[in-house]
Amino acid sequence: MPRQEYGAGEAARLLGISLDTLRRWDRDGRIRTRRDARNRRVVPAAEVERLRGRGEAGGMSARNRFRGIVREVRIEGLLAQVELEAGPFRVVSVITREAAESLGLEPGMPATALVKATSVLIERA
Repeated sequence: MPRQEYGAGEAARLLGISLDTLRRWDRDGRIRTRRDARNRRVVPAAEVERLRGRGEAGGMSARNRFRGIVREVRIEGLLAQVELEAGPFRVVSVITREAAESLGLEPGMPATALVKATSVLIERA
């Protein structure tokens, strides 16, 4: 039998957001939740699926998205290096071989790079 609801922490993980963001969304009416008998926040499975939908945002929380074309996929051992040409930007990502194969990444196909980081540091040696 499929799950009917998730605890707040698990729902946040499935949505790719922090628990604080889920609480904020609840206060703002962006997500529908209810309280269980112990007054804990629970999220209906249908609500998680609605927010994880396959629309433009894909249900993921990320401020920076770079749509582009896969230019190169280099697979070696357990890892894959994927180069994406996104307008004037060149984005290179190292992902698992399994992820690259599961996505079917090949040169010339469209893809989107999702960048979510608290900071990026560059230092000259």
